[in-house]
Amino acid sequence: MTPLADIGKRLEELISQPPAPADAEELLALGEQSLEQWIMAKGREPTQDQREGFRLLALHRQGADKDPSFNACRETCRELVWHYNLLSLQPDHPDSSQNAKMMGWVANHLYLFISGKIETEQLGDFCCASKPLREKVDEDRAAQ
Repeated sequence: MTPLADIGKRLEELISQPPAPADAEELLALGEQSLEQWIMAKGREPTQDQREGFRLLALHRQGADKDPSFNACRETCRELVWHYNLLSLQPDHPDSSQNAKMMGWVANHLYLFISGKIETEQLGDFCCASKPLREKVDEDRAAQ
C-alpha cells in the first residue's frame, strides 16, 4: 500500500510538469490509492469491486458508508472518472493537454481532501473551507 505522503509527492511531481494525456491511468490509480488510505484508516479492507465500471467509485461508496460527510468528495471522484474517460477515449483530441492538467488538479484535490479528513475527521461536515472547522483546528494546534 502506497503511503499517503508518497501519493502526495507523486501528484505534486505530475501537476508541476503538467501531466500528459498518457498520465491518465496513473492519476486514476493515485485517486484510488488515496481512497484506500481513508478506508484503511477506518479499519476496513478496501474493496476490489467496481461501480459504474470504476473501482474509484466503489471505493468512494465504501468510504462514505456510515459517514455522510465523506460525500463531500463524491463529485470530485466522478470528475476524476470523467477526465479519465475523456483522455482514454479521445487521446488525440485538441483539448487533451488541458484535460490532463485538469485531471491532475482534480486528483490532487481528492488527495488533499482525504489527507485533511484523516487528520481532521470533521472536514466535509460543512465544506472544506468551513470557518468554524478551521478555527477549531487552530485552537487544537495552539493547545498542543
